[in-house]
Amino acid sequence: MERPMVFVTCHIPDEGLEVLRESARVRVNMEDRVLSRDELLAGVADADGLLCQLADVVDEELLTAAPRLRAIANYAVGYNNIDTKAASARGIPVTNTPGVLTESTADLTWALMLSVARRVVEGDNMVRAGRFKGWAPRLMLGLDVYDRTLGLIGMGRIAQAVARRARGFGMRVVYYSRSALSHQLEQELVAERVELPQLLAESDFVSIHVPLTPDTHHLIGRRELAAMKPTAILVNTARGPVVDEGALAEALAAGIIAGAGLDVFEDEPAVHPGLLSAANVVLLPHVGSATRDTRARMAVLAARSLVDLLLGRAPRPTNIVNP
Repeated sequence: MERPMVFVTCHIPDEGLEVLRESARVRVNMEDRVLSRDELLAGVADADGLLCQLADVVDEELLTAAPRLRAIANYAVGYNNIDTKAASARGIPVTNTPGVLTESTADLTWALMLSVARRVVEGDNMVRAGRFKGWAPRLMLGLDVYDRTLGLIGMGRIAQAVARRARGFGMRVVYYSRSALSHQLEQELVAERVELPQLLAESDFVSIHVPLTPDTHHLIGRRELAAMKPTAILVNTARGPVVDEGALAEALAAGIIAGAGLDVFEDEPAVHPGLLSAANVVLLPHVGSATRDTRARMAVLAARSLVDLLLGRAPRPTNIVNP
């Protein structure tokens, strides 16, 4: 019996490719670039399985171009790049990689909070440019993190990991979410559920941890930014379009909020020019999960899920996004 053909759109870590090659024929994009639409359509033409990334749009057109496709694995937690309704209509299960990147993304969230609050990137640039002339009382004054209020928009795995770290900083934690945590978990995290207006008004740091859906698109816009403290910092390690990037650039320039730390952007890889020129924002190239161990675990999870489906074995129930 011929082994299934798997098309991998991005050069994932070797640990994942090894899992695939044990059970399937594998064709991989070995270049560190996003495939063009034509390359993507050609690649799926004879594929039984597809392992893709967030930059790959899997829609009706692609599914039509892939008559043999039986399973899709997304190399990410989010899956807004995939038309899951169209996949479900064809009986094609879609998986993602939850859990394995939680701690790494939480770490990066904190890196952004601290970097913006203490002006780490500005200070580094000053030293490298030879503009540091010695200690001075008013040099590079930033904002305290300890004993402040942290507001979490969304309270899934990553937000909970961020909240756990906040205990070491003596922070008050409030969160806004459609559903409440259990009383036991709220006590463990020392977290209080509030409505969004209260969170925005009271938080010194606002960190976004919601998926991109029609309801969360531009969840943070001009009105929400105006409701924040002028000393507040906004952090987004979730999905770029949750924030109105133009409104954020205006708010930063006008001093409506103190700063922002962004790992994701509304129209990646493009970034609003107003953000590129702002000194009070730290910009990262979507590296929330970018540690060697985490990316390897993501690759193995995605590969095993795809192989399990192609061979008729059910992957972890929490791993299928369109059951």
